[in-house]
Amino acid sequence: DIRRVLLTHIHFDHAGAAWWFAQQGATIYLHPRGKKHLQAPERLWESAKMIYKDEMERLWGRIEGIPESQLITPEDGAIISIGGVDIEAIYSPGHAVHHIAWRVGEYVFTGDVGGVKVGNGPVVPPCPPPDIHMEDWLESIDRLRGTKARRFYLTHFGPVENTDAHLDELAERLRAYVAWMEPYAKADTHPTEVLPKFVEFVRKDLSGAGLNEAELKAYEVANPPWMSVAGLLRYWKKYRLA
Repeated sequence: DIRRVLLTHIHFDHAGAAWWFAQQGATIYLHPRGKKHLQAPERLWESAKMIYKDEMERLWGRIEGIPESQLITPEDGAIISIGGVDIEAIYSPGHAVHHIAWRVGEYVFTGDVGGVKVGNGPVVPPCPPPDIHMEDWLESIDRLRGTKARRFYLTHFGPVENTDAHLDELAERLRAYVAWMEPYAKADTHPTEVLPKFVEFVRKDLSGAGLNEAELKAYEVANPPWMSVAGLLRYWKKYRLA
């Protein structure tokens, strides 16, 4: 029964089943920079394989291409009307260059640019490679703030009511993650050496926010620190130290 699918971005945990919906006849809406990767997902698969290695099949099953005729790429600010409901596309890079947040009236579906939040815990920035860019992300946070949304819906996980405070905390923690990584990037430290130090940094931060051991483990599953190490190091080397 699903005829239209609106993607926030093309990472597999958000778009990995889009091809299946397309095979059932659905039209897929996405950022133009993601279109070629859903038409021919081989490069996307190989890129993800660098992160997930032997876990690819278990995590994602298979990925197939989507015909170009079923891929729609709205412009920034475009309004899509579905069943009498207007949905606005808000380009929001920072987590991914191909990221769109979708505004529906007073609500915004943030994808990952709105961060990861488990229950009533703190919000944390997911920073996997290859597209992390702090300055773009902070601009996107400002764009989300400008929507004056009454509620955010985070993919990971669920609704957020106090949107301004949520964005303040997300921006603060994003800056802290980036600043912490600076000396390791400048020293060209190998990621395997950085990882345990970053895990300890994050655990200390989240413990200070009141999380217990079970909650800390939940956050480590929801936003694995090892992915952020690779993404933040790449950001520093590509954009700040180049």
